[in-house]
Parts: sequence; structure tokens; C-alpha cells
Amino acid sequence: MRLVLIRHGESRHATQALIAGPGHCPGLTEGGRRQAERLAVRLGSSGELGDCQRLLSSPVLRARQTADILRAALGWPAVEDDPRLAEIDPGAANGLTWAAYRQHYGEFDLISEPRRPFAPGGESWDEFLGRVEQTLAELAERCAGQTVVAVSHAGFIVAALLMLFAIPRPGTGARIDPGHASLTRWRHEDGSWHLEAFNDQAHLVGPG
Repeated sequence: MRLVLIRHGESRHATQALIAGPGHCPGLTEGGRRQAERLAVRLGSSGELGDCQRLLSSPVLRARQTADILRAALGWPAVEDDPRLAEIDPGAANGLTWAAYRQHYGEFDLISEPRRPFAPGGESWDEFLGRVEQTLAELAERCAGQTVVAVSHAGFIVAALLMLFAIPRPGTGARIDPGHASLTRWRHEDGSWHLEAFNDQAHLVGPG
């Protein structure tokens, strides 16, 4: 299986400092739409994902809008919403600003408190990692021999790296930060995962 993880384009929630899970995401900025469109132009010209057999998307609006732009331009299969591709479930914090979140719940320190839920009804960091690990294992089993494109979020893409390389903690100050509308390509073969590319944004280089 080839699994291509695409991070959504730039989103309005980031510019508004919102915690925006399902139902609370204001969608892409105009710049984010252009990023997705430029990715579609690249993929249409190169044909590198012309064999896409499944197109999955987080149901969060910024991801779904990115997936819809790609499908419309490239004629890929219908988008399949997959809630497992979303960021960590924010629970009761969904829709709050980050300032309001800190006022209500304090800082979310995933290193020192990996089992603490993000907010009541939400996921902990450990639960999120477990969800990502299970999602990848199920995709590898169900989609053997296929090319699968999944539009997701930075957190999911980073968590996949941590889980598949068995990195025991997020790090000690260094950051893994996939950019908007970037491609991260994995290959699953003979029971093993192989990272072929990370944070590929060649389509965003130069004017446009």
C-alpha cells in the first residue's frame, strides 16, 4: 500500500487562534484554497498520484475543503469522511479560543501529563497516539496493494511519525512541523512501513 498524507491548506481557525474540531472550523483562508489548488495543478501535471484508489478526509471543514478541491481538479474517487484522521479530540474545548482554553484548563503539557484529557470529553495524548496507530494498522490491512490519499492535520502526520518510528516522546525542543498542503508519503510492504517523503511542498515554491 502507498499512503499519502496531505495536510490541509491554511485555515481561518489558526488566524483566529481557535481550537476548531468538527463543527467549529471556519474553513480555509483564500491563501489555503490557493495552496490546495497549486497542489492539484502539480498532481495533475505530474500524474504521480494518478492511481489513487481511495480518497479519505478528516471531516473537519479545513481538511474536507482541501480534499474537495483535489477531487474536483483530479477526478479522484468520492471523498470518504474518516473521523480517525482528525486532530486530537478537544472535547469541551471545541470552539474556544486558545486564551479561553488556558483560562479554563491551563496549559496542555503532553510530555508531563500524557494521560490527561485535553478537556472534559476529549482525548489524552496517549489516547490520540493509540488512535493514530490503530488507524494506520487498519488501513494497511484493508488497503493492501492500493494507493490511498488521506487529507489530515499536522498532529496526525506528526503522531504517525512518532508511532511508526517508536519515538518515545515528542522531543526535547526540536519540532516536526509539516507545512500546509504538504505531502508525506509512506509505503507499507511485507509488514513494514517505509517513509518515502516528508513535508513535500515543491508545488508551493516560487510565485503564485
